[in-house]
Amino acid sequence: MNKQDILVLYQYNQWANAKIWNAAANLTQEQFLAPASFPHGGLRSTLVHALSAEWIWRTRWEGTSPTSMLKADEFPDFPSLQARWAEEERRLMEVVNGMSDERLNNTFDYTNTSGKPFTRVLWHAMTHLVNHGTQHRTEAAAMLTDFGHSPGDIDLIFFVSEL
Repeated sequence: MNKQDILVLYQYNQWANAKIWNAAANLTQEQFLAPASFPHGGLRSTLVHALSAEWIWRTRWEGTSPTSMLKADEFPDFPSLQARWAEEERRLMEVVNGMSDERLNNTFDYTNTSGKPFTRVLWHAMTHLVNHGTQHRTEAAAMLTDFGHSPGDIDLIFFVSEL
């Protein structure tokens, strides 16, 4: 894997996340907090889970292993979650932009939130994060569509068509 390929994946990640955020900005507070039958619950919980994954993986790549995920109740409304996500996205992209081909192909060590140690190839974990986000954006898109605010197409092919 090389830096240019990772950069495209993370630019896609930003683009697709923005489509979700733009659609979610149209929801009422009740819709934002509404429960749902998805694995992480409603929209807020699903988005907090996705944000938490971005935060945890970034900090692991920087040498720190958080011991817990972010909690949905830390974000009482859409603006609080959106502000935290914007800050995390900025920090994540700083890390991505600072990558080298050599570092991407090396391993890193971390401990998961249960305390189990792992060694991974960095680019494997970085592509995992984008793929993980795809799963939860899809869940969020389904909820948003049910609320009448579809984010539209969020597939990678639509992003690269815009390049």
